[in-house]
Amino acid sequence: MTAVLEISGLRKTYRSRKGVRKALDGFDMVVEAGQVHGFLGPNGSGKTTTLRTLLGLIKPNDGRMAILGREVPRLLPEVAGQVGAIVESPQFFGNFTAETTLSLLADAGGVNPHRVPAVLELVGLRDRSKERVKTYSLGMKQRLAVASALLKEPKLLILDEPANGLDPGGIREMRTLMRTLSESGMTVLLSSHILGEIQLICDSVTIIAAGRRVTSGSVSSVLATHASATVKVRLEPGVDLAGAAAVLRAAGAAVTLEKDHFTVGNASNPAQITKLLAEKQIYVAELTPVSADLEDVFLELTGTAPVDGANRQVDQVAATTTQGGWGQ
Repeated sequence: MTAVLEISGLRKTYRSRKGVRKALDGFDMVVEAGQVHGFLGPNGSGKTTTLRTLLGLIKPNDGRMAILGREVPRLLPEVAGQVGAIVESPQFFGNFTAETTLSLLADAGGVNPHRVPAVLELVGLRDRSKERVKTYSLGMKQRLAVASALLKEPKLLILDEPANGLDPGGIREMRTLMRTLSESGMTVLLSSHILGEIQLICDSVTIIAAGRRVTSGSVSSVLATHASATVKVRLEPGVDLAGAAAVLRAAGAAVTLEKDHFTVGNASNPAQITKLLAEKQIYVAELTPVSADLEDVFLELTGTAPVDGANRQVDQVAATTTQGGWGQ
């Protein structure tokens, strides 16, 4: 497949009175043609900095970037007409209608005016297109932003949190639109915190943490590589869950108590669970592997999983070390 977007060794630092902060620290990413590619990372990880740098809004300190085979930002004017993008919260003139807004953008960009009703139809704003933007909800403004990015019929569409403010029906419609665009040959780079949607819609993903890529590949391969070692344990009715959990924790198991069961998060050898509990006359009624999803992988790789009794701060990433599973 042909790479539509290539980033290699991208670095960006910011200086302040507190010192130097590395927003990007040798970041790499490749997006293949015709894919919907998910770009994931916690707040402050460098996602928006990457997108703004890619679009020539921020100057990098080092690294190489290319869009459609052209080096950017040096040759960005050659490919700008083939890229549609919304980054962060879009801003529009509140007294203009959606139709007027898009018509002005089309005129400024030399786009056929017939594209305006076409994109309004695509994003579901056809019947509200003559209303002033200041009367729009957040979700409707987000639809308008996506419409503006589609005006040029771009080869590469870059969307930063396109589902922001959308209701469940709108999120599903956006998912369908992204797939339709991909099937038509458009490449979509999608940044989102709705990991369930990313897992449903994307062909491939890149996960960034602390300015560095921590994993990338097809969604299926990323999930397979980080298969869960978690098992769900249900005991016979009336048995003390907390007491059983204490037995396993004493042996090094990572146990999370739920209402009517508990999970063991590092169970490389689930047979040890039944053995240890049986020795205490506690018998297991159910022992079920828990499938990993993209949220589990994200939390593990970015070190942002919640910790009991602690309040994680923005930019605070847990130290990650390679550990074997419990019960080997």
